Amino acid sequence: MPNPRSLPGLDESFWMDSTDMPEHAPLTEDFEVDVAVVGGGIAGLSTAWELARAGRSVAVLEADPIASGVTGYTTAKVSALHSLVYDPLRRARGAEAARLYAMSQQDAVERVAAIVDEVRIACDLERVSAYSYAAGPSSREMIEAEARAAAEAGLAAAYVTETELPFTIAGAVRLDGQAQFHPRKYLLALAGDLLARGGHIFERSRVTGLSEGTPCRVTTESGRSVTARDVVVATHYPVFDRAMLFARLSPRRELVVAAPIAAELAPKGMYITEDEGKRSVRSTPLDDGRRLLIVTGESFTPGTGDPHEAFRRLDAWMHERFAVGPTAYRWAAQDNDPSDTVPLVGLFHIGARHTYVATGFGGWGMTGGVLAGRLLTSLITGSGARLPWADLYDPRRLGSTLREVSTLLGQQAEVAKHFVGDRLRVTHLDSVSQVPPGTGAVVRVKGRRCAVYRDQDSTVRAVSARCTHLGCLVAFNDAETSWECPCHGSRFGVDGAVLQGPAVRPLEEVDLVDGGEV
Repeated sequence: MPNPRSLPGLDESFWMDSTDMPEHAPLTEDFEVDVAVVGGGIAGLSTAWELARAGRSVAVLEADPIASGVTGYTTAKVSALHSLVYDPLRRARGAEAARLYAMSQQDAVERVAAIVDEVRIACDLERVSAYSYAAGPSSREMIEAEARAAAEAGLAAAYVTETELPFTIAGAVRLDGQAQFHPRKYLLALAGDLLARGGHIFERSRVTGLSEGTPCRVTTESGRSVTARDVVVATHYPVFDRAMLFARLSPRRELVVAAPIAAELAPKGMYITEDEGKRSVRSTPLDDGRRLLIVTGESFTPGTGDPHEAFRRLDAWMHERFAVGPTAYRWAAQDNDPSDTVPLVGLFHIGARHTYVATGFGGWGMTGGVLAGRLLTSLITGSGARLPWADLYDPRRLGSTLREVSTLLGQQAEVAKHFVGDRLRVTHLDSVSQVPPGTGAVVRVKGRRCAVYRDQDSTVRAVSARCTHLGCLVAFNDAETSWECPCHGSRFGVDGAVLQGPAVRPLEEVDLVDGGEV
């Protein structure tokens, strides 16, 4: 009998499925470089490459294969048009902040194009127009305001009422000269050039410790360490909490479905709307002459909601509006939204002198990561003129954080709801036998809450249900077969292994026999 919860398409991203997985050795001995970069996604690799290009010795430490985390599951839009950002930013932080944001993001778009030319990267780069659109009249005023704010910020943005989409919209902001590409082809080539410039890449080397000093030292779970004058933490969600950045970030997962479409029917531009549960559309070339339509939407906090039904809604929307073939791929991406709309890129905290961070890209990590590489290299090397947008992204900024105090309080109230409320729930199962095959649930075992997964052949795996980051209770995502923390977005495999930070330690294994269960 087919599983009624089954979903269409390969449970993998197209970017991962269409590229090889080159291997880099783990860190097996202590090492010393000018700069240690923690994280091998677009922010970490861009920063390492820029630093190596500037003459610094660099080591990248990645817990998994490079470009296989968040960057391997993005939609890969390279754009300065970020849905609705310029009007809110102008109202919250002023016209100058909006102007600097626009300048820095468009600079990142052009930087990608320049790097592709310099390194001669074959990554399906296409220069296209980006659109933020209103699906219906109720959101048209926001789109009109965004068009005005983006234009006033210096972008060549225009308000339009017609697009190439095969359905009617109420209005859109259009920005020409943006880009889309294959993110893994881009980053794997960048990593190759980094190695050619004398850089080092260590995979399967999860960093669990950071000592700030002169010099700094990062330590991996194997006990090996890298000593460096400067350290960059570019792990998407910072794996160290000393800057209290977790209080300024809200994690969310966003689902993706993709299906082949005839090239002449595929939209040439990139589209996004905050309506209809949020929808983002773009396409990428396939080897057979067709294109792959990629549709994103259905955002939710990790560990909450029903991803199966969300996938079905997104898939139905795609098939209703586009003449696509059967769904070929489905995956999910995770993003961190900053409390004041602007990423945090710069010195880690007020007392930091040689530690830096790049985080909070809010779903726009392609430009954000490239921007971070340029900005952090400028700060670390001190060469050339200081980039004019350095203060805008400075993680130590306090003024904008105080202005966003209501957002911060709301975020922490949500965390507190899960931290306390999830422990008071009476819906946790009381016996391992109640967990159906192919699913997972939090079960009370002798008063202890355990995360129990039973596979299709009834083999049971049990781990502690307490997230190793700050102790919130995890919940099971049966669409992705993972345990997720709703407080700060850490994700774990059914064996407790860390899939995504900020947690750096696995969930503790539980012996159900000793616990009184079998």
